[in-house]
Amino acid sequence: MENLQAGTVQTLKVDREVPFGYFLTNGREDVLLHNNEVGEGFDPEQPQTVFLYQDHQGRLSATMTIPTIQIGTYDWVDVVEVKGRFGVFVNIGIKKDVLVSKDDLPEILELWPEAGDRLYCTLKTDKKGRLFGELASEGVIREIAEVATEADFNKDVTGTAYRLLKVGTFIVTEENYLGFIHESQRKREPRLGEKVEGRIIDVKEDGSVNISLLGRSHEAMGDDAKAIFAYLESRGGAMPYWDKSQPEDIKARFNMSKAAFKRALGKLMKEGMVYQEDGWTYKKGV
Repeated sequence: MENLQAGTVQTLKVDREVPFGYFLTNGREDVLLHNNEVGEGFDPEQPQTVFLYQDHQGRLSATMTIPTIQIGTYDWVDVVEVKGRFGVFVNIGIKKDVLVSKDDLPEILELWPEAGDRLYCTLKTDKKGRLFGELASEGVIREIAEVATEADFNKDVTGTAYRLLKVGTFIVTEENYLGFIHESQRKREPRLGEKVEGRIIDVKEDGSVNISLLGRSHEAMGDDAKAIFAYLESRGGAMPYWDKSQPEDIKARFNMSKAAFKRALGKLMKEGMVYQEDGWTYKKGV
């Protein structure tokens, strides 16, 4: 018989009633289900399914509120408090918040999540059996990923930063697309867990996307010109398309007719934003 462990869901029998609640047992260990943690439909004659956690005194306790985040299961949780010495506390759906240790957070305090930010987490215990939140690994994030298609190109998206690197930020969009924001496509580095809004500037073969947080260049230009210019930016300022490209190639990449492509490209050239050379189009200044 396994020991009772915080962060897990257990089905236990009621052993005895006390003035402040009920002690539940697995036949070897007891745990308190406080009166304020008793849910509707409680019947002391029946086994009770409960979630185990430590109360504010560090004692193992039970609640009939079953959170979606448990040891071995993941979900998005809201950051509710930041404690510089310890880390950040997240709300997992029960009355006691759980700490995500500073050891699992960015070294730079300014990049820590703030209250209201969201983290994709599971739960873990340390050697003393204390319950902590644990950020999802890249592999776990990829398990929830959806595949973007070319139809998503230039689409506005909202996402949450889940991994921070010097070269850029990884996010999960509301559609569960995995996105990367290169440092050149943002004015500042987002916090871990921060919600950001941007646009898709490239859809990669694996279905992940590149995203820009920068304002759309030259808002006065038409939508077709915006899409072309955004794609050009995503490729570092050079693309193998020009006004003599094949209609089917233009349709496949930009989802527009050759006539529309030529009009939009002509507008960009007239405004001095791009130029063509040897079958390629280049952003001016590149």
